[in-house]
Amino acid sequence: MSRPEHIAPPELFYGDTEAKKYTSNTRIASIQAEMTLRAVELLNLPDDGPYYLLDIGCGSGLSGEILDEDGHLWAGMDIAPAMLDIAVEKDVEGDLFLQDIGQGMGFRPGTFDGAISVSVIQWLCNADKSENKPRYRLQRFFSTLFMSLQRGARAVFQFYPESDMQVEMIMGIAMKCGFTGGLVVDYPNSKKARKFYLCLFAGQAAPGEKQELPQALDGDEKVDGVTYTETRIHNKAHGKKSRKSVKDTTWVLKKKELARKRGKEGVPLDSRYTGRKRKPRF
Repeated sequence: MSRPEHIAPPELFYGDTEAKKYTSNTRIASIQAEMTLRAVELLNLPDDGPYYLLDIGCGSGLSGEILDEDGHLWAGMDIAPAMLDIAVEKDVEGDLFLQDIGQGMGFRPGTFDGAISVSVIQWLCNADKSENKPRYRLQRFFSTLFMSLQRGARAVFQFYPESDMQVEMIMGIAMKCGFTGGLVVDYPNSKKARKFYLCLFAGQAAPGEKQELPQALDGDEKVDGVTYTETRIHNKAHGKKSRKSVKDTTWVLKKKELARKRGKEGVPLDSRYTGRKRKPRF
């Protein structure tokens, strides 16, 4: 079976038909949710959120919906217009940008508290046009991403490497651009469940503070550190909360201010009752 990046450039491969098929497929949505949750776990964010995250290759907003459920603010970028059109139709919460990540990004330094990406970075390794040089595009991407992150922040990329040489090229260029970190391979002994996560650190949060690479999941024994099980998926399916809600008054005010900046009409005015829980009616 041919890999998608060998068939056509992403902006052409994910046309109107493929974008709708991808978004409406429940199996793909479930897999995307699991990998997004794992990526957020690997970010190892403190519990005093919400945080402002970048979703690289956001597509139709499947990963963004998970970030919304966790109470985070986010911005997403993608090269496929058809995917972003679906995200706009769904009225996702995040800001959306039509952008080729291989050309870099123009955000202010230290804009984001973290970044995630699901099944995207391998596309940069494919020279689908004569002017596209994978090494240059990867360097441009990682150098501008490093500047966009706060010091000590993490960027987690789930991807499907084609070969060991491709992994070495991606990691080598990321390290040259200032990142530290490494590769986390979940379930390495399983061909079906194996997942690759590139976990990068944008410097140190404090002088002398060393960040440690999270341990991978092997499915045999429980490991310490950052781990992920199906508990959160199970809890969401049964209406249970697996973490403390961060949707407090501060979160509500930020969301309302963001809506006003976007020019949305009908945003309620702020008052002393903003963000308060309503008593149940009898």
